[in-house]
Amino acid sequence: MQDVNRLKLVLVEQKKTSKWLSEELGVSPSTVSKWCTNSSQPDIETLARISRLLGVGIEELFNKKFIESVSF
Repeated sequence: MQDVNRLKLVLVEQKKTSKWLSEELGVSPSTVSKWCTNSSQPDIETLARISRLLGVGIEELFNKKFIESVSF
């Protein structure tokens, strides 16, 4: 599976844990774990919430190579 998001890296940079994020979002730790390993992706609404919680732009949550590979 392609690395779509860089959530795990942003959490480390922010010195936050996936457990903290799961509690803030009201989702299971296993859900956040799947996002961090890119085995599934959060929906756009959840991405917006994550962005606000971490104080970063949504685009910072995505892998640059993934963004460049998307064709419109």
